[in-house]
Amino acid sequence: MAKVLVVDDQKNMCRTVAMLLRGAGYEVEEATDGPTAIDLGSKGAYDVVLTDLKLGAHDGMDVLRAIKESSPMTEVIVMTAFATIESAVEAMRIGAFDYIQKPFSEQELLVKTAKAAENRRMSGTISLMASEFRDRYKFESIIGRSQAIREVLGRIVKIAPTDATVLITGESGTGKELVAKAIHANSKRAQRPFVPVNCAAITETLLESELFGHARGAFTGAVTARKGLFEEAEGGTFFFDEIAETPLSFQAKLLRAIQEGEVRRVGENKPIKVDIRIIAATNQDLLQMIAEKRFRQDLFYRLNVARFMLPPLRDRREDIPVLAEFFIDKFRRKMGVRARFGDGVLEALMQYDFPGNIRELENMIEQAVALANDGVISRDDLPPSVGAPRGAGAAGGDGAGGPGAGGKSLADVVDDAERRAIDEALREANGSREKAAEILGISPTTLWRKMTRFNITYPDR
Repeated sequence: MAKVLVVDDQKNMCRTVAMLLRGAGYEVEEATDGPTAIDLGSKGAYDVVLTDLKLGAHDGMDVLRAIKESSPMTEVIVMTAFATIESAVEAMRIGAFDYIQKPFSEQELLVKTAKAAENRRMSGTISLMASEFRDRYKFESIIGRSQAIREVLGRIVKIAPTDATVLITGESGTGKELVAKAIHANSKRAQRPFVPVNCAAITETLLESELFGHARGAFTGAVTARKGLFEEAEGGTFFFDEIAETPLSFQAKLLRAIQEGEVRRVGENKPIKVDIRIIAATNQDLLQMIAEKRFRQDLFYRLNVARFMLPPLRDRREDIPVLAEFFIDKFRRKMGVRARFGDGVLEALMQYDFPGNIRELENMIEQAVALANDGVISRDDLPPSVGAPRGAGAAGGDGAGGPGAGGKSLADVVDDAERRAIDEALREANGSREKAAEILGISPTTLWRKMTRFNITYPDR
């Protein structure tokens, strides 16, 4: 069974909770003050920590932060009285798995602890799976414990062995090329070339020649015939990054090449058969582009056989500590230095929205490792925007129209809109969280966390 740490400054309460958990088969240790809990948490590999929010002179929030910094995968449940329910919600926002309100029943305690322990177990399984996957295929960045990452890994296993065309969508920096490489490495084409092309980096006039090749004398400067990248990828996988950046005129030729499995070099009429798998990626809304006549609908359907939608990092914040630990280890070894996260750093990262997603986090950690004094990364080593309150400008302050002037910040406006969207989706789905999540285009886990954050209650059906 799971290993649990119970933290409560009321000794009788601490002993009672520990006794109930031991009776259910858990391995339990006890702490009756914050410093002891933090010390135990830094040494012991606990699956679940149950901590009271009021610990005499100390704060349960400090225990939560310390546990999540020293052991990001440990699940924390906060115990709270009615008067501190707002603090419990805040604890959820900074990484707590759940909260339980005093007085609670034995059944409620055991159910919530079991859920936390199962989530910890599943996280460990997925992390192990990801670790084995990286070891086998030499990948280093398919990392995370969120439901979204679990789904991505599961779909890679299913889709990769087939020859199905794949479309990967998501914001810049979410790891679209890494998923494409993972699909290739798990496929029967793994020993053949993986050829990536960034369509936004090639001018329209050169795109057709680069991909399909050209005959000698096809245009000024074509002094010799040249194979295109499609032919270079023979037997392997061709990855179109930023496929939405291709012009409509080229899209028609690309569609034919995919459908017929053949290309024509510029300046030649003879078709050349090619055997390649196509994977395409974009950070654009292709359906909107189709409506605006900027992307061919028939090409979209040809590409959209198997779909991967990668969520932004802000929608899977539980992956931030895992990724941050991976990157700090990566750059420690690369730079040959010692480095660790100081107080409050992981908390600050968890609160940041990362508009540049995983790529931004990686660059941020690399810079912080290089700047760290005495091997300790402090909040001062992070960009100013990371420590700023959500919605605050880079310079801070409370200028006209800001929160200090009585107006709503941008973050508040966004939160209000998000809250309304969730309410409407739940009503439309008749209370089904699974259907509501589908309507909103997010995972059920993300919906649940957002409902917790906004204190939205709705009977699940």
